[in-house]
Amino acid sequence: MSANEDEAEAPAPTRASYRRVLTFVTHYWLRWPGLLAGILAARIGSTLVDVSVPLASGHLVDAIASGTRDNPAPVVHALMIFIGLGALFALSRQIVGFLLNRLSARSITAIGRDAFAKVQRFSSEWHANSFAGSTVRKITRGMSAYDTFTDTIIFGLLPALIVMLGVTAVFTWRWPILGLILAASIVIFLTVVIAISLVYVQPANVAAREWDSRMSGALADSITSNQAVKTFAAEAREDKLFADVAGNWEWRAIRSWDRGVVSGVVQSILLVLLQIAILSTGLKLWIDGQATPGDITTLITTQILLNGYLRDIGQHVRTIQRNVNDMDDVLEFRETDAQIADRPDAKPLVITRGKVEFDHVTFAYAGAGRAIFRDLSVVIEPGQRVGLVGHSGAGKSTFVKLVQRLYDLQSGHILIDGQDVADVTQESLRAGIGLVPQEPLLFHRSLATNIAYGRPQASRGEIEQAAKLAHVDRFVGGLPNGYETLVGERGIKLSGGERQRVAIARAILAATPVLILDEATSSLDSVSELYIREAIDRLSKGRTTLVIAHRLSTIQRMDRILVFDEGKIVEDGTHAELMARPDGIYRQLLETQMRSGEIAAAAE
Repeated sequence: MSANEDEAEAPAPTRASYRRVLTFVTHYWLRWPGLLAGILAARIGSTLVDVSVPLASGHLVDAIASGTRDNPAPVVHALMIFIGLGALFALSRQIVGFLLNRLSARSITAIGRDAFAKVQRFSSEWHANSFAGSTVRKITRGMSAYDTFTDTIIFGLLPALIVMLGVTAVFTWRWPILGLILAASIVIFLTVVIAISLVYVQPANVAAREWDSRMSGALADSITSNQAVKTFAAEAREDKLFADVAGNWEWRAIRSWDRGVVSGVVQSILLVLLQIAILSTGLKLWIDGQATPGDITTLITTQILLNGYLRDIGQHVRTIQRNVNDMDDVLEFRETDAQIADRPDAKPLVITRGKVEFDHVTFAYAGAGRAIFRDLSVVIEPGQRVGLVGHSGAGKSTFVKLVQRLYDLQSGHILIDGQDVADVTQESLRAGIGLVPQEPLLFHRSLATNIAYGRPQASRGEIEQAAKLAHVDRFVGGLPNGYETLVGERGIKLSGGERQRVAIARAILAATPVLILDEATSSLDSVSELYIREAIDRLSKGRTTLVIAHRLSTIQRMDRILVFDEGKIVEDGTHAELMARPDGIYRQLLETQMRSGEIAAAAE
């Protein structure tokens, strides 16, 4: 792929505008106005002191040239001024550092906290379509970019601007022609350096950044799925996939860095020309008798000071541009509206009975060719235990996701105790619904913490009681630290059945009025399934319970069974009622499973 083609693929750099980023950064700066004011005052003061040092050095040289050894007082006085300015500059610069440390730490914490809170509230669909590794990388890169951006402004661009203005003003007052030459040289230098950074270096930086995110995403995707990699002996294949992504990043990164080097070469040439212009003009002024040896010393030290600030200005511009691009993703998070948002007048859900009602519901996934549900209506009475059955893709999982409002409807209403789930706060809605998913998600925290996740204030006795009801106690004794054992990322230290029991214990402890079991026994052996079935019976007593099951033996004692087919409820009744239908879908599914079980038993 050519460089031009690559740049055409890269996101438009204008997306991350300076104004947009500066507004974002200023928002966090102004959270602590006292610290910001102190930093600006100390930095401006220290830079003005720095500008005064060349003048003091010139004054010292003139004092030495015009003084005598018999009367060293003027020289000592000039020397004391020179030393005092140096000490004052060092002190004020350290004050800036102390204050900036506090502002940066507080701001970075706030940025990370705000971005994390926003991403946490994005929809399930957003998270399903995003690499977790890339998301983490974007947030941490944005936090780091803010830190570097602030340091560059405070320690790089702000003092450079003050020095340029201060030196130009002093020279213009003392030697107008030198001030004019200096001003013209600085304008040309800045124009060339900024143009190179924005037009030549920036596009390469953007492309490298995008592939940096892809590389992080590829790493996270493979590492979090390491069990599957090992299962299929796919280490070499994953190595190659990552190597391909890393290779794409590598040459883009090299191109980006090389362009930075080229920019530095151009900048060095311009600085040499600036040095020639200042010193040759100063020499002409001395020849014409308009400058003393001290003035020439002032010019030389000023030129060294100016070069020190200007030498890095191109790097500062490139750093700022890179930071602007790196903060773009955090800005996108900040400015993106939550896909599933609480309405402005949303109120907490109050569940008194647990009645669930679908009222003429029509729903289709984004980009899907057809609706999953079209004008679906059904009422589930309070405390009713309802099994959801059907072929894969019939709409069972979608049904329970809509109850949790993980997606919004195209039309119709879903009501819990007469309250539209779209009109209540999502936090209160999901706090009232317990869920045992098909693939339990555990945190890399202690077993006890995972069980108590839905009710963190629970006592140890309550946690252990819930664990006993879910038969977690049958394996906890074999763990190295009992209930304090860390279960590993996503619970990888536990077997599938053990993770499922933990999820059931979590639901038991949460004691929510509405309960959803999504293939809750799918990871269990036959003996464990028997235990869990008993626990589910106790768990679901008195609660409105929705149970998705492919193992139909787990729902035969449900109060009611809904059979889904192509988004419609085609059968509704108890196990006995549905089995009485000779050509019913439920009966066909159950008989097929029974025959499969007999075949498997015979094979053993």
